[in-house]
Amino acid sequence: MSAAGLLDHVVIAGPVLADVVAWFADRTGVTAAPGGVHPTGTANALVALTVDGQRAPHYVELIGPDPSRDVVPTTFGIDGLTEPTVVTYAVHPDDVAATVAAAHAAGHDAGEVADLSRRTPDGTLLEWRLARSDRFDVPFLIDWGSTQQPGLGELPTVEFVALDVVRADPAATAAATAALGLPEGSLAPIVAGESDALRLTVRTEDGTLVTL
Repeated sequence: MSAAGLLDHVVIAGPVLADVVAWFADRTGVTAAPGGVHPTGTANALVALTVDGQRAPHYVELIGPDPSRDVVPTTFGIDGLTEPTVVTYAVHPDDVAATVAAAHAAGHDAGEVADLSRRTPDGTLLEWRLARSDRFDVPFLIDWGSTQQPGLGELPTVEFVALDVVRADPAATAAATAALGLPEGSLAPIVAGESDALRLTVRTEDGTLVTL
């Protein structure tokens, strides 16, 4: 699989999920579909990312605190966010455990592999394996196993154009990303900037390019 094909999803987080959904809809014209809740105290909504107009195993995850719980989650740094933010992204390598081991050998701690799950609004159980470090400038790893990748499900869509990683120290990010088997620029170009950020560019239904 090509490096670009390894993209699984892009995470946009915020302090209130409903506000993140409204923010995304205002900018793209697409209202995300409800996803579900997680044991970590978060809830999400999803939009599939098309490539050249075709469905692909890519999507955007809008995530925030589960409104039914009082706890403010720390997942993706939600407890420190004041507005919707493109936080990080995930890739789906062929073997998560092997990729974690190879990354560790190359000097990057990709986190521990964990088995996670959530239920969709209709009660369907989704299960996946995930490895995530404390760093948001490099992708985390996910394996959906026998579960259908969400981007291929019945979701609203928006066209994927680009994902850029902006860092004050691009060399450090490039080294960590390469340790995951992703050569610099092969998936998300890493560019120098005064402040750290991720930029997701999509094309709306009327052809407008929008950078989030």
